[in-house]
Amino acid sequence: MDPAELAHGLFRVLETGDPALAADVVHEDFRNRESAVAPAACTVPGPAGVLASGAWMRSAFSDLRFPVLGTALADDGIWVRLRMCGRHTGPFVRYRDGALDQAIPPTGRDIDFEQIHVLGLRDGKVVSHEAVRDDITMLGQLGVFPPAPPTALRMVAWRLTGRAGRAAARVTTEAAEAAATAV
Repeated sequence: MDPAELAHGLFRVLETGDPALAADVVHEDFRNRESAVAPAACTVPGPAGVLASGAWMRSAFSDLRFPVLGTALADDGIWVRLRMCGRHTGPFVRYRDGALDQAIPPTGRDIDFEQIHVLGLRDGKVVSHEAVRDDITMLGQLGVFPPAPPTALRMVAWRLTGRAGRAAARVTTEAAEAAATAV
């Protein structure tokens, strides 16, 4: 595959969770710099970590899509400008050091915001990933920033009642199960 096909393939894996495609486009040494806020399974090298990352995102956003707006080749990689789109139908759980940091209860709201991803390539596969995302726009679309009172109250209630912790445990399990499907 050429670099643009690899980039499209990586984001298709995130959208679909396709283990065969992950094996085709993701290098066994793949590292995701952005996995620090994701479940632990997302930090696993290779296709398994990418499959876990996709499961984590799809658990929060149904109809997850990454329409590519443009690409630019670099010496040993490719830059990808795209949009992240979907509907927030599950808890969006962020982690810090592998533990629950924040859980945003489902809002039913649509997200659609721009990102730039820098993908390193080696041996005809994607070997690294880092991103510049417009997270403030996404959080605004979810009603979290600036905090909309109903959303803030739901987040506090989720934390106090243990729903946030249960959501984090479920998402962690789903990500690990997705990682286990790597071929």
